[in-house]
Amino acid sequence: MSIVVTGATGHLGRLVVDHLLASAPADQVVAAVRDKAKGAGLAERGVELREADYDRPETLTDVFRPGDVVLLISGSEVGRRVPQHTAVVEAARAAGVARLVYTGVLGGPDADFRLADEHKATEQAILDSGLTWTFLRNGWYHENYTAQIPVQLEHGVVGSAGDGRIGAASRDDYAAAAAAVLTGEGHENRAYELSGDRAWTLAEYAAELSRQSGREVAHQDVPAEVLEGILTGAGVPAPIAAILVDVDVSGIRRGLLEGATDDLSRLIGRPTTPLADAVAAALRG
Repeated sequence: MSIVVTGATGHLGRLVVDHLLASAPADQVVAAVRDKAKGAGLAERGVELREADYDRPETLTDVFRPGDVVLLISGSEVGRRVPQHTAVVEAARAAGVARLVYTGVLGGPDADFRLADEHKATEQAILDSGLTWTFLRNGWYHENYTAQIPVQLEHGVVGSAGDGRIGAASRDDYAAAAAAVLTGEGHENRAYELSGDRAWTLAEYAAELSRQSGREVAHQDVPAEVLEGILTGAGVPAPIAAILVDVDVSGIRRGLLEGATDDLSRLIGRPTTPLADAVAAALRG
């Protein structure tokens, strides 16, 4: 039996592999990657590489083995993820894996903003497959915002989320939770609602960035159509911009990404990463 991590060269996947290698032998960890060249560093650490391209189902045929525990990390190509994920689910079912773990979105079937649609469809495909499953319903990452700090220092923090609170945690927190579920017992057919211990608003985020950077960072709450224009003007494709705006308006503003459980901190055995620590890390570069 191996632990197979799909998308293992991505931001989240690499961190999951790091956590797995801290607690499991390298020869039990498999990195399923689109481009083996990008996984060279993992191979040097003793991790087996297997080619797996969500868009090429034929590459998935030999990725999984009977008894494997598989982490399906959701793809990043919004609008294409249902067929991509379904191909992985079908390959895992055909191989007879022991359990399929999926990184979805906070709220699961109750999340009614547009970004959640593909996650809900994937969860249903997994349920329909008959596989033993675990759903990791991830909240927002601190990095969704801290990655934009250079722009925010120049132009401020702009959103349409109002006073909605964001139950964010670090990407590493979510990776640690995934590793715990992949290696631990008692997670069969369970869904975890994962979010940070303390939720924050965009105004609080701007204030923290101001405090740590020594520069005044204003927060502007703007109408949805204004935010959409800002995003498209910055080069974000219109369909993606519309979905991001909907997250603010239909998700954060309505409290759907605030989080209400301690599932994440319990899984990782420690408090989640505070916003202040995430901002400090990003400013250090």
